[in-house]
Amino acid sequence: MHVDRFMIHPELRKTGIFIRFVLPSFTERKFHMAKTMIRFMKGKYRSGLKYEQEYIPRVDGSRLRVCVYSPLSPSTNVPGLLWIHGGGYALGTPEQDELFIKRFVEASGCVVVSPDYRLSVDAPYPAALEDCYAALLWLKKHGGDYGMRDDQIMIGGDSAGGGLTAAVSLYARDKNEVAIAFQMPLYPMLDDRMNTPSARDNDAPLWNSKSNDISWRLYLGDLFGKPDVPAYAAPARAEDLRNLPPTCSFVGSIEPFRDEAVAYLEKLHASGVPVHYKVFKGCFHAFDIVCAKSSVAREAADFLMGSFRYAVDHYFAKQPSE
Repeated sequence: MHVDRFMIHPELRKTGIFIRFVLPSFTERKFHMAKTMIRFMKGKYRSGLKYEQEYIPRVDGSRLRVCVYSPLSPSTNVPGLLWIHGGGYALGTPEQDELFIKRFVEASGCVVVSPDYRLSVDAPYPAALEDCYAALLWLKKHGGDYGMRDDQIMIGGDSAGGGLTAAVSLYARDKNEVAIAFQMPLYPMLDDRMNTPSARDNDAPLWNSKSNDISWRLYLGDLFGKPDVPAYAAPARAEDLRNLPPTCSFVGSIEPFRDEAVAYLEKLHASGVPVHYKVFKGCFHAFDIVCAKSSVAREAADFLMGSFRYAVDHYFAKQPSE
């Protein structure tokens, strides 16, 4: 899908043209360079919330860092939220998503746990999934220390974090160790096959078909291109979407993930899952972050937060018996 300048939303057009000029696409080398630059964000926060770092032991003896955000004045009976950052599975850090996190905490008083999961440039699938699920179990066990009610654990993320949100929700449903009350996979990265009209030959700003291809190759490793890629790696491959959490999402109309996101959300709806989503016309990937002050980004934020507030009031999931 060729994206010409006039297909880009007027408020996003100048920024989109500039991004496409300075960053035509990601390469493996650029992912490594970006990872090196972004690592300086770790442990540095600007959110105005209470911020802590916890470390969860892994089977191999290493430790998973998780960032824990909560209100400066905590309350009780609040939701718990696992928030997963994006970055094509290859880069990123929890601190980059503090704008999202602050909105959720201010709206509900919730506790947010955000894992610094292993990136594909260091460890391919299933490393990121394992880390995110471990952080979810940590939230279930320790969320009560922050006033969390145990029947309202939520999960969300953007881009690759949206893909991991969908994957962890599937994994948690099948493991039956923790119940998720609500999920927010925003413009999620779901389909390694990249064969939808929006994913083929897409040259939109920020994230395009070339970046998508190299990102999936890094994430899947030896699994890339094979017909039996697990649904926990690429949730678009999931056949059974029943009994998944109520879902909110949005996506831009000109980005590669448009078709796979809409197809997944419609399949969720057809499976009996309450789904609320919106496609924003003329918007490229992560427009709400890159052009956060635009009216369309504010509209997306209002849509998300309205859905989140509704979920806080209406969606609960009792935890499985031990």
